[in-house]
Amino acid sequence: MNSAQNPSSTPGAAGKHHQIVIVGGGAAGITVAAQLLKQSRSLDVAIIEPSAKHDYQPGWTLVGGGVAPLSDFVRDEKAVIPPGAKWLQTAVASFDPAQNTLTTIDGQQIHYDYLVVCPGIQINWHLIKGLKEALGKGGVTSNYSKEFVPYTWETIQNFKGGNAIFTHPATPIKCGGAPQKIMYMADDAFKNRGLGSKTNVTFCIAGPKMFPIAPYSATLDQVVARRGITPKFLHNLKEIKADTKEAVFDVTSADGVQEVTLPYDMIHVTPPMSPPDFIKQSPLANEAGWVDVHKHTLQHNRYPNVFSLGDASSLPTSKTAAAARKQAPVLVHNLLAVMNSQSCDAQYNGYTCCPLITGYQSAMMAEFDYDGNLTPSFPLDPTKERYIMYLAKVHVLPWLYWNRMLAGESFEADVFKPLKKLAGW
Repeated sequence: MNSAQNPSSTPGAAGKHHQIVIVGGGAAGITVAAQLLKQSRSLDVAIIEPSAKHDYQPGWTLVGGGVAPLSDFVRDEKAVIPPGAKWLQTAVASFDPAQNTLTTIDGQQIHYDYLVVCPGIQINWHLIKGLKEALGKGGVTSNYSKEFVPYTWETIQNFKGGNAIFTHPATPIKCGGAPQKIMYMADDAFKNRGLGSKTNVTFCIAGPKMFPIAPYSATLDQVVARRGITPKFLHNLKEIKADTKEAVFDVTSADGVQEVTLPYDMIHVTPPMSPPDFIKQSPLANEAGWVDVHKHTLQHNRYPNVFSLGDASSLPTSKTAAAARKQAPVLVHNLLAVMNSQSCDAQYNGYTCCPLITGYQSAMMAEFDYDGNLTPSFPLDPTKERYIMYLAKVHVLPWLYWNRMLAGESFEADVFKPLKKLAGW
């Protein structure tokens, strides 16, 4: 029997011990901790999270689009740690799941009975040549950086016309719609200032279509056509030449991969992403480097006392806070079941949601499951752009995140109330 199948409450000779250790204090980790402690305040739950601040990253699109300041989407980490949880302000260096231990970057050895792994995703700026040196000046920006997201709005405001490029890489990323959202907002801003005829907006995406789910992709095809935006499919950014203001792409075609260079006056870059290095290098990873869990139960495929959710997991769905919100109760149910020697009977169906902003007055709520089925939460056609969905993205979802999700509360019953009030229903 694998030693991880029989967790021991007795730690080794050195190090600390906790009943449940959660690696990551972001959306997924805080939500799981809150829901666990609502089940039982007697649980010994520790959260390992190095950051002193907690960011609502879906709000960064609104910062880059000039809708709200960055300060609206940040709290002190200590303010979101659930009552009863212990916060270890450090980061994980390595795992030894056969011994139910992990080691932190400051040399602590932490023993656990059960482990929840949700440290988020790693941004690999270095994989695009010249990007790190170019960011934050010369019209090169990214909403995927807390440091540079205010520069996105500065760049949009200062844009005088020319070529505006927005990119989407070949790797999985946080919120697959985010690279487009800022593009539509920028296009609105350009046209509102009379720059439409002077501007060429181009969307360079490494994939073969606008969005992986066909009905939503069809709507986005209409959006770019209506706006006069040029989509360039199978274009993967590989280099920024800041001195000449050129972007170099690997372009895939039937003849193979060729290099194409496009000039830019501004470029919004969505960088390639991956599992964190300390996950890739651990026994917890699958061949692709993600935490190897069952896609329905969220239990590790080799270590039964280990679970994972969120961006670092192997769950084959879009990596969004909304997905983590639906994953959390399944994980909590199944973790408590394992603790009580019961089977994992809760099932996650792959639900995720991407509020796709298509302008300053419109959005669609792209909700779907593992099989690509549309799973709308509202009694409306989810493939239609609506002002009410824009209001939900800007006003309702941030409030629900801070006040319901991170508190471990379900908010399905609450979500219609503020939307009805905003829409005048």
